Amino acid sequence: MTDLSLFDLSGKKALVTGGAMGIGYACATALAMGGADVAIVDLNEEMGNRAVESIRAMGCDALFIRCDISDKQQVQSMMDAVVTKFGRLDIAVNNAGIVGSLAPDEEQDEANWDKVMSVCLRGAWLCATAQAQQMIKQTPTEGKIIFTASIAGFDAHNDGVYSAAKAGVIQMTRALAVRWGRFNINVNSFSPGFTMSPLLAGVPAQARDEVRKRTPLGHLLRPQDYRGAILYLASAASNAMTGQNLVIDAGLMLTALPQIPPPPRVPPRVSPDEEVEDMKQELEAMGIAYNEDEANAS
Repeated sequence: MTDLSLFDLSGKKALVTGGAMGIGYACATALAMGGADVAIVDLNEEMGNRAVESIRAMGCDALFIRCDISDKQQVQSMMDAVVTKFGRLDIAVNNAGIVGSLAPDEEQDEANWDKVMSVCLRGAWLCATAQAQQMIKQTPTEGKIIFTASIAGFDAHNDGVYSAAKAGVIQMTRALAVRWGRFNINVNSFSPGFTMSPLLAGVPAQARDEVRKRTPLGHLLRPQDYRGAILYLASAASNAMTGQNLVIDAGLMLTALPQIPPPPRVPPRVSPDEEVEDMKQELEAMGIAYNEDEANAS
């Protein structure tokens, strides 16, 4: 008899920051697939309400909360809204983040540093502390806090600002796991690889192909590829795991650049067209037409 009760989230109450689209929306969907009610926290109200409708169609309750996570008062208001609606908080996915300037580091200014750090690191910490405070006073006292980090947090392929922020998220995960384990709160993170989300819609096909060549599984990531990891980290299946960072990159970080792994012997599970399909649909929902020729010209 099949028994997947370890992954059952029925009756659990969750929130996902940056949950309106991309990886955050995939996380919210994964939680709903497990049976959890989900609060979508984002700045994009239109896409957030779309995500809420999608989760309700899956048979779970949901609500949208507009929140700038870099603002402590807004974070507390967000938490109050979640508790007012659901009565408690069992699972929190702190996914909201920004990339900031794409200019070389020597051309960036401290305003860009402050902007990226205020969301990706300070905002994640503000959310986590507010979430832990709520979980600590609940009965039973327990919870799952999950951060979205990045392979940029340990591999020097991004600009210094974003890399520093995500490295901070990974180390913060470890420190908070030590602090909050006494309350039965598990704190873990996951590091996405190169993901075809609206954030990377402008990456040229040639650049995507170079990354694909260096990826052992032969394909780029899609937001939906993180659902299994989120379901694991949010459920009882991961009760004995804390302070860890799951790398989900189709094997990209296994190869030291410029090493290229042997070419595929069988077709990859995901084709190049499938890599961009979800991203195109999300862009269209935002009223943005995806043009491959324009991407290649950028």
